[in-house]
Formats: sequence, structure tokens, C-alpha cells
Amino acid sequence: MTQSEQRDLLYSEEEEALRSAVRALLADHCDAATVLARIESPADGSPHDRELWKALTDGMGLAGLLVPEELGGQGATHREVAVVLEELGRAVAPVPYLTSAVVATETLLGCAGPEATELLAALAAGRTVGALAVGLAVAPRDAFQGVRHEAGALHGELTGIADAAGADVLLVPADGALYAVDTAQGGVTVTPQTSLDLTRPLAAVTFDAARARELTRDAGAAVRRGLRAGAALLASEQLGIAEWCLTETVRYTKERNQFNRPVGSFQALKHRLAQLWVEVVNARAAARNAADALAADSADADVAAALAQAYAAAVAVHAAEEALQLHGGIGMTWEHPVHLHLKRAKADSIAYGTAGRHREELAALVDLQAP
Repeated sequence: MTQSEQRDLLYSEEEEALRSAVRALLADHCDAATVLARIESPADGSPHDRELWKALTDGMGLAGLLVPEELGGQGATHREVAVVLEELGRAVAPVPYLTSAVVATETLLGCAGPEATELLAALAAGRTVGALAVGLAVAPRDAFQGVRHEAGALHGELTGIADAAGADVLLVPADGALYAVDTAQGGVTVTPQTSLDLTRPLAAVTFDAARARELTRDAGAAVRRGLRAGAALLASEQLGIAEWCLTETVRYTKERNQFNRPVGSFQALKHRLAQLWVEVVNARAAARNAADALAADSADADVAAALAQAYAAAVAVHAAEEALQLHGGIGMTWEHPVHLHLKRAKADSIAYGTAGRHREELAALVDLQAP
């Protein structure tokens, strides 16, 4: 990279203003008690917080950040989306932002034609929730499962689809092409699957002569685009999880006394928190680099995405585990929100490819093969 191509990864004033607005909204609509109540017994039967989703989409227009203005979106970049995901990660918000406003939207941006354009406008407005019908664990360059397309209809079953239970439309690969399928029609059955992270539920989807609208004949390119954006920007969500865990743990260890002194003053705990701070700082650099590379459509975007996931996934899990342990007995309770962050971090660590899979991909991209 030449000197003229070097990019500024610091947050701009506009990005900080966006962060403040999103954090304030989440403080009003997505406190820990509200999230716990929803996953225990959702009042409307939905795994998603529809009121929060409406506030994020109708009130702030965040669902359309990646959609060009001429298509009804905000015409922003992946950097702004990354800021939103950091805050959603901090709150473990039960909304389909990553799956709909990022992965499904990016996949549609890789398609051409009126069907894709119409769907993009609907997703940007937030009135429609979309989901890519590819297993959550599939990495950007991995092979993915599809279904059969016969006589204008889809047949088959797909499993491990994130946020399918709350989606209005699914983007479904079939026989090399990509189709849009409305979930409300007959012939589509969405069956919830057991999920570690109840704020991002998984489901199996069965298609039995389900009507479908073709989006593109080349599903591979569009799906890879969506999955790459998901993997790269998931690092920002993982950063938000890690930052919350570090901040809350530092605060708690300053307040919790043992032997007439704050437990945070003990040397062993200082070392553990200092190590965690270093990891979080490095995760921020990797996540910001990935978001900026996508925003700039850089030739290094694949490398940046693989690097971010290879590092950030483990940091989020480590931060959540340390938070659980250093909060002591209270951290083990259902009422304390640390378990929400631990479950999201664990589930995220296998989303869009494991850290090990991304390390393999990174090695191939930079021609640095293992012996």
C-alpha cells in the first residue's frame, strides 16, 4: 500500500455522533432486563424485538445504510454500519440487523434486475426483513448447500439459518441461481432449532413447491459477497461484546471489596484485565480495518475480513469468559447479563466460518502455507 492509499481508521465526528445516537436509543429500548424477558417469554411470539427494530429502521434509517440513495437507502458505508454493530453487540440486541441489513442487503447488491432493486428498497425501509438461506457457520469461500428448483418452485430443506424465524423473505440458492421466497406463503415451513444464543435464533427451512422469484443466475458470487460482508462486520459486533465485558468488569472490580480493599487492586486481576485491554485494542484495529477495506472496495478486503475474524472471535469469547469469572458469584446468575454476552460471543465464534477456517483462508490469500 502506498502512502497515498493509507487510510484513517480513527472514528470520524459523524461516526461518533452516530454511536451516541444508537447507544442512547439502546439505553431506552434494550436494557438487559428487557432482553432477558424477551428471550424467556416473548410477548408477541417473535424472537426479535420489533419495537426496537422499528426504532432503528423507521426512526433512524439504519437498515438502509449500505443501500445507495437512488435505491431508497442512506448511501453510507461499511464504516457506519460497523459503528452500529459495535453498539448492538454491546447491548446483545435481539434484532436481525447483521442478517438483514448487512448480509441479505450485500447479497442483493450483488444481483441485478428489478426484483433485487425492489427488495433492496424494502429492506432499506425496514418494512421487510430478509435472511440469506445459507447456514450461519458457512465461511465466505466455503461451498454452501442449496435446494432444487423445478417448474418455477423450490423443493428441499436447509438448516442452521440465522433469523429465519423472523424473516419476511429468504434469499435461497438453488441449482446455481439465487431466488427470493416469501415466508408467509404456503410451501414454506420454518422450524426453530435449538440455539445457544437465543437473541439470534436458528431455524430449519423446508420448501415444498414454494414459489420463487429469480434474482440472479450466479448465486455463488452474490452469496460470497454477502458472507464476506457478514464475516468482516461481525468483527465489529464482537468488538462491542468485548468492550462491554471489559468495561463492566473493570467497573465491578473497582466496587467489589475483599479484605477491605477493591478486588481490582489485586495484582493478579490487574494483569488479567491489562491483557484483556490489549486484546480489545487489537480487535478494534482489526475490525476497523475490515470495515474500512469494504467501504473503500479495497483489493485487500478479503485479507482484512479473514484477519478480523481470525482474531476478533477469540477476543470476544475471552472477554466474556473473564467477565463471568471476575464477576464472581453474581456473574453466574441468570439475572446478570454477562451470560447473554458469553452466549453471543460463543455463537459468533463459529458464524461465517471459525477462526481456524479464516486463518487457513488468510494463509492462502497471502501465500503463507503451513509446513
